[in-house]
Amino acid sequence: MIRLADADFSRVDWDEWRTPLLQFSQASGLVVSAYDIAGVRQVGPLLPSRTAQLLGSSTLWHDDGPGTAAERRIVADMAAGQDEAGELFHGMHICSLPLTRAGVRYGVLVFGWCPRDFSSPMACEQLAALVGVPGHALWNAVRLETPLTDARLATYRELLRTLAGSLDRQRDTIDELNRVSRTRELFLATVSHEMRTPLSALSMRVDLLLHTMRDMPPALKTALLAMRVHVRQEAAMVEDLIDAARTLTGTMSVERVAVSLGRIVRDAVSTTEVNASEKGIALSVMPFDFGDQIEIDADPRRLQQVLWNLILNAIKFTPAGGTIAVLIERDASGVRIVVRDSGQGISPQDLPHVFGAFTLQSHANASGLGLGLYIARRLVELHGGAIAVSSEGKDKGTSFTVHLPMHPARRAES
Repeated sequence: MIRLADADFSRVDWDEWRTPLLQFSQASGLVVSAYDIAGVRQVGPLLPSRTAQLLGSSTLWHDDGPGTAAERRIVADMAAGQDEAGELFHGMHICSLPLTRAGVRYGVLVFGWCPRDFSSPMACEQLAALVGVPGHALWNAVRLETPLTDARLATYRELLRTLAGSLDRQRDTIDELNRVSRTRELFLATVSHEMRTPLSALSMRVDLLLHTMRDMPPALKTALLAMRVHVRQEAAMVEDLIDAARTLTGTMSVERVAVSLGRIVRDAVSTTEVNASEKGIALSVMPFDFGDQIEIDADPRRLQQVLWNLILNAIKFTPAGGTIAVLIERDASGVRIVVRDSGQGISPQDLPHVFGAFTLQSHANASGLGLGLYIARRLVELHGGAIAVSSEGKDKGTSFTVHLPMHPARRAES
């Protein structure tokens, strides 16, 4: 069992307890206080009734008052390991419940301060004299209240136990979510360093061998070229994993600036046209200026990543001799970018799942992790846009349409 002294009291947000305890106090008529396990009152006393408010104006709950001393004795008993502790203070019930988180007792709820049975004003006179209030005023307040029976006290105890348990479980869940989040961030940092670095070094050495070795045997050159392709594929998958994790945790972000759409499209096409050429696929862009005259608010690197993913996806699923067209069109609210291919198409039952994480086509030329379109959709949404897919079915090609808002000044000119 975890020792009580191991609890980290500084991490407890006692303000979170104030509202639920106040609601319980007002509903039950009980005075309620919350203490940390060291005996320091953090919430309360909450005073719901006329009697409680009259006692609250006395010395009862002062730091050196007799009521505070009684409550601290109870907290000390709970800190020593008792499951329940209480007193009968001049005819008034005082009870307690422990507060625990992750198996550690970190505080105590002290509640009650209602008369058990005042059959005469004598007990009121004694308590009033102890704390410095008029005896007749206390008696007038007490006799208008219903005595707190053992049965009613037991009911209130269970209600408060349920409330405290629920709040503690909620905080345990939040703590666990925070722990998972920290673990995920550590994973991302580890992946970034431990996987990117050796892959980059390996890629550089392969390129160095290809550019510096003279009279290289054909078989070795073929092997090095294949190795370079595989290293780049692995590096791309690592980047996809990192971006997907950022998307899941809500830490993916874009830095939007006013930029020419033509620059972004041109960079994306130049990155992918070698792949299209190697496969014998005709890649075209309309209009011929790549949209140089269209200015949008975008993160150039991230939007290029979106188009790069869409074009590479089209190349992957388009057979040799096919075509891919990138079409740029303005409309009243922004700009539309369409990537249309003559490839194998998508079946109607698969269309709703295209943008899901780890979604792979069940065809021989499918590869990667199936994260590219998932990441692309999130990046487009972060730009305030939308992405859609359409296909008439098998072997009838696919069209991906990205709609983005234009820069406000450019939209006004249009």
